[in-house]
Amino acid sequence: MLEKILKTFKIKELNEMQLAAIEAGKKENDIVLLSPTGSGKTLGFLLPILFNLDKNKTGVQALVIVPSRELGLQIEQVFKSMSTGFKVNCCYGGHSTRTEKDNLKHPPALLVGTPGRLAYHIHHANFDASTITTLVLDEFDKALEFGFQEDMSFIIQRLKLKKRILTSATQMKEIPKFTGVVNPIQLNYINSSPTQPQGLKLKIMKASGTDKLDTLFGLICKLGNKPTLVFCNHRDAVDRISELLANKGLAHDIFHGKMEQKDRERALIKFRNGSYHILITTDLASRGLDIPEIENIIHYQLPHTEDVFVHRNGRTARMNTTGTSFLILSEGEYIPPFIKEKPTEETLPETNTMPQKARWCTLYIAAGKKDKINKVDIVGLLLQKGKLKKEELGLIEVLDYSSYVAVDAKKIDSVLELIKNEKIKNRKVKMEISF
Repeated sequence: MLEKILKTFKIKELNEMQLAAIEAGKKENDIVLLSPTGSGKTLGFLLPILFNLDKNKTGVQALVIVPSRELGLQIEQVFKSMSTGFKVNCCYGGHSTRTEKDNLKHPPALLVGTPGRLAYHIHHANFDASTITTLVLDEFDKALEFGFQEDMSFIIQRLKLKKRILTSATQMKEIPKFTGVVNPIQLNYINSSPTQPQGLKLKIMKASGTDKLDTLFGLICKLGNKPTLVFCNHRDAVDRISELLANKGLAHDIFHGKMEQKDRERALIKFRNGSYHILITTDLASRGLDIPEIENIIHYQLPHTEDVFVHRNGRTARMNTTGTSFLILSEGEYIPPFIKEKPTEETLPETNTMPQKARWCTLYIAAGKKDKINKVDIVGLLLQKGKLKKEELGLIEVLDYSSYVAVDAKKIDSVLELIKNEKIKNRKVKMEISF
């Protein structure tokens, strides 16, 4: 089983932290797993969970509580990719509770969810919490920061646990009593792991005056259409930068906590599939999101702490790849003292050249898994009826009630014209460009 999982994720061998987590999982003690972002914590707790699941038992056996919906969905997808034979479900706010309630009628062995939504289902007895023996509090430091203590406490009080696993990317002074964690095995890999990815280059950009917007625009133009995350400390900065880039005709998207869940979801999908190469975001995107192959990180607003800096940079130079982290400094700003490495200075050309337009455009289909639609159905429709070639079809993501498909931008209009009267699974469904 383990060899098959490693092959699935194209991993030659588990790292030291993951091996230690598996060994600790064999003992009765609780576990506190401390390890930086991007170090493989998800597999670090999913493998011990997997090895303790019993195929002969019904009901939810393990529960993972996460601080964000995006992290929950990522964990669900990782577990599904492991092809274990065990059912997994993810519960989160921002969409129908009825759908989740129906899923829970046939309870998964592993349940992942955000504190508020899990507390809702337990309060309404939508599943039997008494069968849960293993609890994971993932990104626990972030969950406390988001103020989820009350919901987490409510959930934990209603469980009959044999093992608790608490994960965090930062060291905590003390573990809150409501977690019930007692005499845990401490696996601390924060200091033993590099604070920055090994393949990361650090550079600075000096803006003239106090306004960084022109410098940011020039840097994005210089970088071209390589996947880039632009980090801000505040939502209003995200919106302000977005307005500037839109006025200059630069395609991009935004991501922050004030957005509707469906808009956040759509932004990540279009960034993943290459319809957009630039994502302007708050630190919400610094941890737990499935956005691979990020080449550049731009710190438009400087991080306040080393932890934030590390988490942001952890989005690039992952899995032995390389990446570049840029700090934009206005007049009077200095490199934060926690940055020990001396960055090199980046200069801009005298004139800006707009990045090439993205190759892909996203097609929205108003049907998904719950409508019995799958990737094969979508590929068949677009290749046969839409007259696309295989290489003109990109990433396909099928959600519960919708699907998103990356289509060659040069072909999107002709495809829509060809399929406008077509059906999927004998159903006429809405299909349009996702804006």
